[in-house]
Amino acid sequence: FKYCKCKDKIIFVTKEDHETPSSAELVEEDPNDPYEEQGLILPSGEINWNCPCLGGMASGPCGTEFKDAFSCFHYSKEEVKGSDCLEQFRTMQECLQRYPELYPKEDDAPSSQASEESASAEPSDPAAGSEKDSDPTLPNTESSAES
Repeated sequence: FKYCKCKDKIIFVTKEDHETPSSAELVEEDPNDPYEEQGLILPSGEINWNCPCLGGMASGPCGTEFKDAFSCFHYSKEEVKGSDCLEQFRTMQECLQRYPELYPKEDDAPSSQASEESASAEPSDPAAGSEKDSDPTLPNTESSAES
C-alpha cells in the first residue's frame, strides 16, 4: 500500500444531491503548491520529487538510493550523460533487489508474461515463420526448384 499526499478529495453524493444546483466555489490553483502537477522538472530546474510520473519511487524503501541515482543523472555534465553515475545506479539496483515484492523484475510482471505468450503464438503462423527464418544470403529453395 502506497501512501499518497493527494491534492484531490473524493466526495460521494446521492441522486438527490445532483438534482440541486451546485454551491461549490472554485478556488484558484496555487502555483507554489508543491503537490500541484508541474511535471518532473520544476521551473527552477530542480527535480519535482512529488511528480506522479515517478510512481512513488522517491518515497519507497529505496527512495534515497533512487534520488541519489536520479539526481546524479539529471545533473550529470558528462559527454555520455549519466556515465559518472554507475555506482549510484548499482546501489539503487541492489536495494530494489532486496524488495522483490515491491519492485518485481520486468520478466516477473504480469503484463510481460502476456506479451511473452503472444510472442510465442506468433511463429505458429507458417507464412510469418518462413519470412522471419529466411536468410537473404541463402538461395531461395522454392524458386530454385522451379528453374
